[in-house]
Amino acid sequence: MNQETCAPGGVALGDTAFGYTLSLIGGKYKMLILYALAENKVLRHNELKRHLGGIAFKTLSVVLKELEADALIIRKEYPQVPPKVEYSLSSKGTSLIPVLHTLCEWGERHQPA
Repeated sequence: MNQETCAPGGVALGDTAFGYTLSLIGGKYKMLILYALAENKVLRHNELKRHLGGIAFKTLSVVLKELEADALIIRKEYPQVPPKVEYSLSSKGTSLIPVLHTLCEWGERHQPA
């Protein structure tokens, strides 16, 4: 795909396929969450929080809800006390993992020593 097909002239970048993709994975934590789920398959809220480091509990909850609303992750709640909730990638979320791997490879090539 070339730049013209992804971002045609005369169209606001936010209204293109590129803009759509960024709306799904943009932000400080979304790609990190997707990558953590790809590496670990299934994680609970607190496990994700540990993987991400300094993210606030509420921020993580909001981002997880956004990823779920965009059908990138699956939230599975178990009917037990205390409540147990697990997160995993959906097929749509899994389809983004090669993109994240490409970003990782780019970073490895260009990161200052």
